[in-house]
Amino acid sequence: MQKKSLLALLLAAALMNGCTDHFPQNSVQEDPSMFKEVASMDLGNLAAAEISAYDPATKRLFTVNNEKAAIVDVLDLSAFPAITKLQPIDVSALGGVANSVAVSNGKLAIALEATNKQANGSVIVLNTSTLQAIKQITVGALPDMVTFSPDGRFIVTANEGEPNADYSVDPEGSVSIIDISNGYSVKTLTFEAFESDYNTLAAKGFRKFGPKATFAQDIEPEYVAISDNSQKAFVTLQENNGVAEIDLINGKILSLHALGTKDISYILNSLDPSDDDKKVELRNWPIKSFYLPDAISYFTVNGTPYVITADEGDAREYSTFDEQKRVSSLKLNPVYFPNGDELKKTSNLGRLRVTSTRGDFENDGTYEELYSFGGRGFSIFHAADMKRVYESGNSLEQEVIKAGIYDDTRSDDKGVEPEGVTVGWMNSKPVAFVAMERVDAVGVYDLSNPGAPQFLQIIKTGDAPEGVLFIPADKSPNGKSLLVTSNEEDGTVKFFQP
Repeated sequence: MQKKSLLALLLAAALMNGCTDHFPQNSVQEDPSMFKEVASMDLGNLAAAEISAYDPATKRLFTVNNEKAAIVDVLDLSAFPAITKLQPIDVSALGGVANSVAVSNGKLAIALEATNKQANGSVIVLNTSTLQAIKQITVGALPDMVTFSPDGRFIVTANEGEPNADYSVDPEGSVSIIDISNGYSVKTLTFEAFESDYNTLAAKGFRKFGPKATFAQDIEPEYVAISDNSQKAFVTLQENNGVAEIDLINGKILSLHALGTKDISYILNSLDPSDDDKKVELRNWPIKSFYLPDAISYFTVNGTPYVITADEGDAREYSTFDEQKRVSSLKLNPVYFPNGDELKKTSNLGRLRVTSTRGDFENDGTYEELYSFGGRGFSIFHAADMKRVYESGNSLEQEVIKAGIYDDTRSDDKGVEPEGVTVGWMNSKPVAFVAMERVDAVGVYDLSNPGAPQFLQIIKTGDAPEGVLFIPADKSPNGKSLLVTSNEEDGTVKFFQP
């Protein structure tokens, strides 16, 4: 009796402190290497399923769908695996495109860009049961992602602030913090205070390169992860190759972290750079690559906090400014590239896209270094100092190749293009789900040892998974862990269970 009481007290104390990583999240024993598709929903002709969020109280899934109008589809999962499509939420009269959704405590938050994409956007908050609007809050330009803090107090948006097509208008990138407990008050943070740090950041791989852009204008926040104690946010700055660390309680940007570059000459980082060589062959090359992460997720192991990033890669491509160049079109300095003519063949590096904004040391049109886009994998960092503790090298692409689903037509661009990542708990272990846009699949990893993740399986999804959502067994509609992918190109939502 005493042992049972002590265990109960320890468990209660751990839960109060947010240290749930030592304890099972539910009593269901499941095999995270055995996910299979159990249900699917086609959202209709010309649909583009992007990001989904789930409300356990109503058993409703909310999915952004912007192909024909700015709507959020509503799926009833109460009889899962049977799925009923309900009346969608039409937000087209309230702004431009809906970009993201999140759910907490019976509230649905929708990130909505303005009709004029460079103007300030908004967050619309609705009741998940009645779908009645509670509040519309103005945030920064182009809110691309929205999330709630675990305690439900804050709504946080990453406001990308993209320029217009000819780069004549470039709003500042920002992060908005909405405090629900204070009447939905909002504080929007911009990055001009860090301009003096740029040279130090640039030496570590941070990028600022938009035409005539100030530092604040050039920053483009992409995705947000929030600590378990709801006090910090970690925001990917994708095009800038960085992560911002933010104090949510005091509404302050604490620091910017440059993410460095990946050395493709290192044996474990080999890649296939050509879509024209009629084969898939991972080789080492005298180039580097910017990680440029999209999604980010927070998790803890044995009380130590970590974040994991999907190192997708991205490039700025506008009518008056396109940073991308094929290696074959560049003049290579023979001192640094003595076999430059050989490298420029299309069967070698010639087809690879690289940035024109870095590597020309003397700004004379001749390149001494080459930098491509994306890590073609994922990275794990200590959240306390953003030191990288693991980088997947070419192992994710190798698993895709083994599965027979590698798309060689993307070799010259960003490879498998990992875009989404989330971490869920199964059998008291953290499990990562890495969505790869260009091979229509999710890689599953056991993160029990964050310095050496264990590969578990590849899951085939719909076409171009944009969003990946994990619903734990204790919140799932049928009591089993549930993985949901929102697939942009074919408009499907796919459901997987072990």
